[in-house]
Amino acid sequence: MRDHLRVASRLLLVEDDERIRASMRLALEDEGYEIDEAATGEDGLETFGQRPADVVLIDLMLPGIDGLECCRALRRVSAVPVIVVTARSDTHDVVAGLEAGADDYVTKPFVAKELAARIRALLRRVRAGNGGSTAMAFGDVVVVPEEGAVRRGDEEIHLTRTEFHLLCELAGSPGKVFSREQLLERVWGYDYFGDGRLVDVHIRRLRTKIEPDAANPRHVVTVRGLGYKLVS
Repeated sequence: MRDHLRVASRLLLVEDDERIRASMRLALEDEGYEIDEAATGEDGLETFGQRPADVVLIDLMLPGIDGLECCRALRRVSAVPVIVVTARSDTHDVVAGLEAGADDYVTKPFVAKELAARIRALLRRVRAGNGGSTAMAFGDVVVVPEEGAVRRGDEEIHLTRTEFHLLCELAGSPGKVFSREQLLERVWGYDYFGDGRLVDVHIRRLRTKIEPDAANPRHVVTVRGLGYKLVS
């Protein structure tokens, strides 16, 4: 699998600090990835438009268009996996990045091997496809895994790749309670270095898209002290 990833994967690094960008490039090239670089959000979006990457890493503190807006702009045109990079593990920064559409985050200083492991996990999930072909329904929402589609009547609901995988996991076992740790493993492919905030923020984003009233969810519900489940 690793040799396959080495051949196929291109990363885009959007980072204004030349030293950090160089160290990231060297570490990830050593893991076998091809690297494109950009020092600003504007350049990053232009580079991605010219040569789409398999995974994009975006520093939150960028000149001009900051990392959050860069992530939002990228998310409007692509479902590419996005990892935001922040200098702090402050909850506000992390949540803001995830709310902007990122799939994951890393904090500086980071361990190169851990970053590479997170990238591999995202790539494995993308290449694994959407799983089975059986449509799943709850309320007035229909999920069609083989098409990567979620619909409410004739309306298509647009989810990020991570939101879609999260919904498929929950909808595939209606009524089953999934802990945050189980969802991190099943959706993100993480175990020991996972962060429950990834799950919480993506659940919240998912609710805004599929629930009639996200503040009072009827389908993706919280089981206090245990995790989340889907109710038909």
